Amino acid sequence: MVISTVNVNGLRAAAKKSPGFVDWLSASAADVVCLQEVRAEAAQLPPEVASPPGWHVALAPAAAKGRAGVAVYSRVEPDAVRVGFGEAEFEASGRYLEADFGRVSVASLYLPSGEVGTERQDEKERFMKAFLPYLVGRREELRKQGRDLVVCGDWNIAHREADLKNWRANTKNSGFLPEERAWMDRVFGEAGYVDVVRALFPDQEGPYSWWSYRGRAFDNDTGWRIDYQVCTPELAGRVVEGRVERYPDRAGRWSDHAPVTVRYQV
Repeated sequence: MVISTVNVNGLRAAAKKSPGFVDWLSASAADVVCLQEVRAEAAQLPPEVASPPGWHVALAPAAAKGRAGVAVYSRVEPDAVRVGFGEAEFEASGRYLEADFGRVSVASLYLPSGEVGTERQDEKERFMKAFLPYLVGRREELRKQGRDLVVCGDWNIAHREADLKNWRANTKNSGFLPEERAWMDRVFGEAGYVDVVRALFPDQEGPYSWWSYRGRAFDNDTGWRIDYQVCTPELAGRVVEGRVERYPDRAGRWSDHAPVTVRYQV
């Protein structure tokens, strides 16, 4: 099973670009594609995006128009689809969608981005507080069923210093706060999940998956690694390969995030 995840930074805009999302999807070898920051409902998407040939599409738009939104595209129809993770505040926020494919559940996550000293950061912290117990409980539930989970998406937290270029300048900024990094420690500690790409590249800076549109961040590879595939340890033991599909040049970018693709032996 090949799984890709990418924050599209507005699916309608990404689809209009050339090359863009539609070109990437048509060339992709993925079996499942997780999208974040879709910012659209199905009726607002052109047919080649809402229902591309050969793909099944599950979409969870946000109740707030033009915000958030996650989706799962798959070659085969999911056995089941669930929106949200049981927390009322975030049920219609377009931030979590989970789909079952045989022994593997695949989730698309868009964790709030936050901003220190604002309600956005408070929202992020509430989401994190509610989401960790879900991860713990869901892992145990699936373990009893002999099944696995991979949570793909924009986690909006760089876990380690190796996960962003200018880490010293960002220690007081949302996305690299000590308490956010400690929360990620808990995801990989008490919750028992595995950061797939970091496990594949333990000693490498990056590989980054997001670069600001400002200045020459992309050209200089001044990025952040905030897009993850996080999975149960049993599935992590069956990872074959993984990579960030970095754009060849600035002109070829159709999002400020690049796809993260992993091949699992299932």
